[in-house]
Amino acid sequence: MQDKIKNILMISLAVSFLVFAFSAAFWVSGTLQLRDPVRTFAVSAEGKIVAIPDIAEFNYAVITEGGKDLASLQVENTNRSNRINSYLKEQGIVEKDLKTISYNISPRYQHFPCPIDQRVCPPSEIVGYTVTHSVRVKVRDLAKVGELLSGVVTAGANSTSGLTFSIDDLETIQGQARDIAIQKAKNKAKDIADSAGVKLGRIVSINEGFVTPFKLREFAVPDALHAPAPMSPVIEPGDQKVRVTISIVYEIK
Repeated sequence: MQDKIKNILMISLAVSFLVFAFSAAFWVSGTLQLRDPVRTFAVSAEGKIVAIPDIAEFNYAVITEGGKDLASLQVENTNRSNRINSYLKEQGIVEKDLKTISYNISPRYQHFPCPIDQRVCPPSEIVGYTVTHSVRVKVRDLAKVGELLSGVVTAGANSTSGLTFSIDDLETIQGQARDIAIQKAKNKAKDIADSAGVKLGRIVSINEGFVTPFKLREFAVPDALHAPAPMSPVIEPGDQKVRVTISIVYEIK
């Protein structure tokens, strides 16, 4: 009986020793990892592509002012807007590239002076309304931008604004700039590693940033009903620089 108890005690002590040994080894391993982190370094580079815009957009507005007969003002405004849209479609602008961005009806008030000898001032009175219909136009043939800006005025618009240029397939251009940035970052990392006498390990992380090109031109015209037909302006879209920055973190072997 005593021999059996001794055997049990010996086995228990052996198991306890093994558990303690494994725990100590795990703690030492974790401590060493904390004290000796993975060595890394980061490099960054920029890729740039100079591209020519192939899309133009501008706003036109039909502003109709009149008296209290709001229904007739709306009919007049609608007729002028429809005439402009018909002109644009005749010039090759498809329906999906015409977008109404606002339609507003605003009252116009007559304000009366407040007599000094009266405590109650006369209320303002509505004397008419203003109807404004604004449309965004996308032009895919840049050679026609100047002609269209003048043409919408002749057709009935009395305000144009917000002329911008952009790149239709921007993702493809960004991809080309990204490839350039990544290759430049890799070359820089190799040069740094060679100079420092170390070897590049695996890539730990990659971060990307890019600048979206945007160009704005302001173009305004007088009321088409009170001015002669304007000459078509010369529109120059220029170029746009698409930039992508890449940051790569490498492990040092």
